[in-house]
Amino acid sequence: MKTRITELFGIQHPIIQGGMHFVGLAELTAAVSNAGGLGLITALTQRTPELLAKEISRCREMTDKPIGVNLTFLPTFSAPPYLEYIAAIVEGGVRIVETAGRSPEEYMPVLKKAGVKVIHKCTSVRHALKAEKIGCDAVSVDGFECGGHPGEDDIPNMILLPRAAEELKIPFVASGGMADARSLVAALALGADGMNMGTRFVATKEAPVHENVKRAIVAASELDTRLVMRPLRNTERVLKNAGVDKILEVEREKGDKVTIEDIYEHVAGVYPKIMVDGEMDAGAWSCGMVAGLIHDIPTVKELIDRIMSEADQLIHGRLARLTGRA
Repeated sequence: MKTRITELFGIQHPIIQGGMHFVGLAELTAAVSNAGGLGLITALTQRTPELLAKEISRCREMTDKPIGVNLTFLPTFSAPPYLEYIAAIVEGGVRIVETAGRSPEEYMPVLKKAGVKVIHKCTSVRHALKAEKIGCDAVSVDGFECGGHPGEDDIPNMILLPRAAEELKIPFVASGGMADARSLVAALALGADGMNMGTRFVATKEAPVHENVKRAIVAASELDTRLVMRPLRNTERVLKNAGVDKILEVEREKGDKVTIEDIYEHVAGVYPKIMVDGEMDAGAWSCGMVAGLIHDIPTVKELIDRIMSEADQLIHGRLARLTGRA
């Protein structure tokens, strides 16, 4: 299947693995790329640029296919040394970067000078248009269904994707609610050039997370996510657990007076406890509503092969029959 995204990134299938904290490590990145998609190493999971360089090198030993790095620009006063992270990416031979969080505009000149293709994660059409204007090569359009930060507009992908298609000239992928062949075919029909999957890739054999995390995703339904930090306008979709219940309780009690300090113990530093140690009630961790469509833990190759095979059947079988062309 050729789309503008497969052509842009030199990949076989229009499937990108989302950049996820303590998930986007070399094992998963290489597995996705080897299976024909685009795997992403999550830069800020590595505490220093030097550790990122080692992780890129480790991934290079596992695959000779294109890989990318997710680099999230945090709204913080003590920002990570982003230029050093970018240097590690470039020196590691990586030429695809997914940016997220704040606008990457400040860092676009150094990225473009190094020949890096940039795909920026956006939760609104206006932000996608800004990304296009500052020179991003593509965008990942995140609907309200997504795990992690869906923005504050609450627009689901059935509306957001065709709106993006109406406005953008650069290619874009659908993100949020993506899990299978139906997701891919629907995204293409709505104007996207591929899809980005986060939660679905966590529930794979190669995902370097605790088995408790994978089992929790498979056991969850579409009703089991919650939105936290809405009063702080830093909304995050997470899987319901005891830690999340505590956050919501504090938010109800404090109302619009709630501060990040009030919930800090349940949102800061919890990812190692959950992803590495399997402490499922430790606090908030990103998970999409798409958990309701995830029923197994395949290998990455099995998953991607299944998606592409079933997408072909959908397009040339069911949809063709509906038009009388099968």
